[in-house]
Amino acid sequence: MTYQAAHGRWLAWLTMLLGLMFQIMPLPDVVEAWRPDWLLLVLIYWAMALPYRYNILTAFVFGVALDVLLGATLGIRALAFSLVIYVVVLHFQRLRNFPVWQQSCVVALLVSFYHLVVFWAEFIMDGAHFSLTLFFPALSSLLLWHWVFLILRRLRRHYKVK
Repeated sequence: MTYQAAHGRWLAWLTMLLGLMFQIMPLPDVVEAWRPDWLLLVLIYWAMALPYRYNILTAFVFGVALDVLLGATLGIRALAFSLVIYVVVLHFQRLRNFPVWQQSCVVALLVSFYHLVVFWAEFIMDGAHFSLTLFFPALSSLLLWHWVFLILRRLRRHYKVK
């Protein structure tokens, strides 16, 4: 293994850690409901680009980390991330061939699915109440997917992440 290949792998992990950092970064109450799911977007990209290297286990580990950092019930986001990334890995060849605008629509559906799984688990555990604001992150993630995809693809190609 060359130094550049090892350096590229660290780049992928660095982008996931940045996604985790952006996910827990405090925001004003006005925009908090619209917070895109940065970590999930980054995980979806890497699972689509390199599904044999970054897959369900990666999503589970980062889901547990997010649960710990948010002080949420342990395993809820790990389960939701794992289910979403399972779908991505299952259909990665098809998703890769979609134009970016279609990928954005699929990503919005996946983010909605993620939030529904988290809501369902919190409803069972704590009796959470449903609100349409649950889907606001899916809309903001839809709008940001194009940029996340382009930036991560450029980084992946520049550093030859394999």
